[in-house]
Amino acid sequence: MSAGEWVSSSMPYVAATEVGAADAWAAEAATRGRRGGQRIVGAGEVPAPAEAAELLNVPEGEAVVVRRRVMYLDERPCELTDTYYPAAIARGTRLAGTAKIPGGAVALLRELGHVGVLVREDVTARMPTPEERDALRTEPDEPVLRLARVTLDADDRPVQADLMTMPARLQRLRYELRIG
Repeated sequence: MSAGEWVSSSMPYVAATEVGAADAWAAEAATRGRRGGQRIVGAGEVPAPAEAAELLNVPEGEAVVVRRRVMYLDERPCELTDTYYPAAIARGTRLAGTAKIPGGAVALLRELGHVGVLVREDVTARMPTPEERDALRTEPDEPVLRLARVTLDADDRPVQADLMTMPARLQRLRYELRIG
């Protein structure tokens, strides 16, 4: 692993923590002697874009709630994350606002009675849009990874969809699967 590469597992971000617990990203970065942070750049109700609609199993254009964030590692942008929620779950809650949520969104979802039991992730690589390149401060020929994650409850209903874009050179995604 190179000095700039970041190894990450999705588990800390999909498992609920206690309300008031430390930010999962900041805690993960701290274990490696780094500083993780985030800036919420927008939140509220929007028409569901195609990719989010597919993940949430709602019609494109239906109202959903989004939280848009820029994630930082040592004060450098390293990921753009848009998290979408069905409006019926998130409308009028802290998920629809720009304030940090103590314990994180997954803990709040649990408080609201929506517990994720299955996570499905798809990872693709592509060239960034000009806006992504500017936000992530990448070079013109530098590809990004796109991670699309949906979290489902015990009744197979989507409760959260994450669309993350990150410079490929900084990432190594690790997945461990138990067999049997």
